[in-house]
Amino acid sequence: MRLSAIIILLICVSCSHTIYVVRHAEKEVALPNSNGNVPLTAKGKVRAEEIKRIMKKKKIAAVYSTNTIRTISTAKPTADYFGLSVQIYGPRPDSAFITMIKASKKNTLIVGHSNTIDDVVNGLCGEKKVAGDLPDDEFNKLYVLKVKRKKIHFRETTIFNP
Repeated sequence: MRLSAIIILLICVSCSHTIYVVRHAEKEVALPNSNGNVPLTAKGKVRAEEIKRIMKKKKIAAVYSTNTIRTISTAKPTADYFGLSVQIYGPRPDSAFITMIKASKKNTLIVGHSNTIDDVVNGLCGEKKVAGDLPDDEFNKLYVLKVKRKKIHFRETTIFNP
């Protein structure tokens, strides 16, 4: 009797995972005539380390980023901590990316941009949770999508301001 209860508990626990979505950390100002692919500021590097600190207890099994210096630099400390590579997704999260993340059933960190975070979160949730593009100066939100038995529980929290 006890063994079957333990097995059922383990199955239920394994049915849940969490997806964490963040915007890249603070970035340098793009210079005129540059391509806009700029690195993180010193403050942004501190925030990337803070994201890693938060993720340390989350058993992250996959890390995704767009292919820009600022998003990869935000994702890399967490990926390095877990011995993972940063997996690149396209500049706009399409339905194939959303479907892949939904099917993965792994604790996942996704790093995006002010104009794509709403697309990622809303696409994963299947409904509008983030109203639209984030303000240009907003870098401190962490979106937590707890997936349990195919149902998503959404929570927005704040990462400290360095």
